[in-house]
Amino acid sequence: MNYKKIKPKKIYEEVADAIHDMIKSGQFKPGDKLDSVQQLAENFQVGRSTIREALTALRAMGLIEIRQGEGTYVKEFESGQVSLPLSTAILMNLQDTQNLLEVRKILEAGTSYTAAQKRTEEHLQTIETALKEMQLASGNEELNEQADLAFHMSIAEATQNPLLVNLMNHVSGLIGETIKETRRLWLFSEQITVDRLYEEHHTIYLAIKEQDGEKARALMLDHLENVESVLYKYLK
Repeated sequence: MNYKKIKPKKIYEEVADAIHDMIKSGQFKPGDKLDSVQQLAENFQVGRSTIREALTALRAMGLIEIRQGEGTYVKEFESGQVSLPLSTAILMNLQDTQNLLEVRKILEAGTSYTAAQKRTEEHLQTIETALKEMQLASGNEELNEQADLAFHMSIAEATQNPLLVNLMNHVSGLIGETIKETRRLWLFSEQITVDRLYEEHHTIYLAIKEQDGEKARALMLDHLENVESVLYKYLK
């Protein structure tokens, strides 16, 4: 007889479950702003990194959104959506990571190419703003993660293709956050790696500014492959 293996829950999963239940029960309603990371950490009596991991899981499920400079808000949701288990959002094994990075490489390389061809000065300003915020947020994991996401989403917006933007929204909301969280946990531990990540983003921005689609595509692919190689070092 085969028995299902029971895995103990991690602390951040318990916190995420608790917030999930509060959303499902109506204690938190769509549009409500959650307490700050510091306040939530005090309320749950856990560390701030645990709260960040819990929020990342909930955002991957599409239950909350983190608005840069404003805070964390409960999103509009369907009753069926909130019944999704956290396991559908937390994909941390090697095979899942390989699949997710494969999707990002296919999608974002093409998005960068198209953005270089169709971007406007306004799009460039938005991408540059995210890039500057990434640089200023060095040492602040939460802000750095938000700026990183804003950078990639700004490139999608620069394609002026609503279908590409929609696809990127799905990746960033349901899949990309898991990759970003893993990258934050493992790559941001060394300042030299943070600097390298910033430089990789900066060169992508310059290629888009120069309207060099092939260069932008190649640089984005190189960037994601570099992230992939470091991730695998820890996941294998």
